[in-house]
Amino acid sequence: MGRRNPGGCVMGRRNPGGCVMGRRNPGGYGIGMEPVYSSVITIARGVFALQGLKFTLSGAENVPRTGGAVMAINHTGYMDFTYAGLAAQPSGRLVRFMAKDQVFTHKISGPLMRGMRHIPVDRDAGAASFRAAVQALKSGEIVGVFPEATISRSFELKEFKSGTVRMAVSAGVPILPTVIWGSQRVWTKDHPKRLGRTGVPIFLSVGEPITATRKDDPEEVTNRLGHAMTELLHAAQAGYPLLTGDDLTFLPARLGGTAPTPERAQQLDEEEAVARAARRAAKAGH
Repeated sequence: MGRRNPGGCVMGRRNPGGCVMGRRNPGGYGIGMEPVYSSVITIARGVFALQGLKFTLSGAENVPRTGGAVMAINHTGYMDFTYAGLAAQPSGRLVRFMAKDQVFTHKISGPLMRGMRHIPVDRDAGAASFRAAVQALKSGEIVGVFPEATISRSFELKEFKSGTVRMAVSAGVPILPTVIWGSQRVWTKDHPKRLGRTGVPIFLSVGEPITATRKDDPEEVTNRLGHAMTELLHAAQAGYPLLTGDDLTFLPARLGGTAPTPERAQQLDEEEAVARAARRAAKAGH
């Protein structure tokens, strides 16, 4: 690791998983106190080092060392949840991610997800997942959510769901606007995974916390969150190494890349949803 970077901190080979990762934080939700989570972090850091991933983190000081918070994260790749958690580690915090319940029933990932105390999301019983997240927040946890719900094929921000804000208001905790840029080059929709040694740079940015009360309009606060994350995303894109050749497929059309436009991406999402519903109906029919 180099010296402190006023614009953030660079996570090099010696410490790919964080900048200043303490073993415990004053709030009692420390990394070293959770054997399953800390073991997974150690393994992940080793994998990231083998892949040569180059993490740059800015805004780590915006992650509270104690107390609950909702970490709202953009979604451009399948590995986003493994990278986003790194933003909380300099504060000695762990993030409990909300994830599809199918992941919790898998024979391999299930025990790990439960051991790390992540939160299952059943789309047919969303109220229960919401209550579980609010309870975790009230008990002092950082809960990671993806307001877009699904991966953005355009690599631009999609429309946000207001549940992120409603969750924070119900628990009385701040929202942490968080942006990842570069993860789409590792593994994303409609592209083959690249899990070997790629040396891909990945930028993580955490903005200033956003607070809201029950008196605030959830839609207005959601718009504020979207604006804050857009600014973070554009800043990350501006500072990212130039993409050329085949890598232009991972760059938004707005920036001269060949990724689908937001309109085309929405059309692809709708076609995917129709196909998924048809598969479910066919399965139910059997």
